[in-house]
Amino acid sequence: MSLNQEQQKEMKEILKESLRAKFENYKPESASMPFHTRLLGKDRMALFSFIHSLNTNFGTTIFEPIALKLAKSNFRIVAGQKNAGMQISDGSQREIQYIIDDISAGNIKPNKIEETERIRKVSQEGRMCKVKLTRIGVFLENSDGEKFLFDIKTAKPNKGNFKEFKRTLLEWVAAIFAENPKVKVNTLIAIPYNPYEPKPYDRWTMAGMLDIPNELKVAEEFWDFLSGEGSYKDLLDCFEQVGIELSDEINNYFEKYK
Repeated sequence: MSLNQEQQKEMKEILKESLRAKFENYKPESASMPFHTRLLGKDRMALFSFIHSLNTNFGTTIFEPIALKLAKSNFRIVAGQKNAGMQISDGSQREIQYIIDDISAGNIKPNKIEETERIRKVSQEGRMCKVKLTRIGVFLENSDGEKFLFDIKTAKPNKGNFKEFKRTLLEWVAAIFAENPKVKVNTLIAIPYNPYEPKPYDRWTMAGMLDIPNELKVAEEFWDFLSGEGSYKDLLDCFEQVGIELSDEINNYFEKYK
């Protein structure tokens, strides 16, 4: 199911509000770049700086709010910036480290189904340790009580971060099981778009740390999962329409840098 007119209207309003807020509050970088500025011009450097700044918080200011709005049509519970839990068992902490060490050393390949069951078995083992985990960007629960926890990342994450991505996903599982080891939970990384299109997404295959089918959703996989087939295409159309509708505002904003 593609986006209906009401959903498209909501998506466009989120985009407009976010972009206008950025125009109102954004201040260009103060760093002097005399060679770049003389070569390209002050207005182009201002545009470059603006886009760079926009990219740094696109996930929380645009992608997360849009994802939450879209998911409401398909999921019973939808929440953003949610805490997975406040404690993890000793057993879970040890098991998570074993899993990461073995994958890093090449002793085993990532297998989220097996890893989840390993953590489930030890989720109540030993004392419960207080933890402060990465907050869940998008938390979903369907009508059957199955949970989906997403961390939205940039399209080209740094290679050195993949191990920490894996730890976050496993710690979320452990925290959920610390409260109820019987629930069905899925923890995943979401990449909003594929920068390598039309080629398949391949960021060093996430350095061999992730079980790609079960821990990663890229572009259409993510957006269509939230709100049905065709959602990704319709969402891109919403972005294009907002760009056209706000073209005068965008041009006027950058005029002052000429």
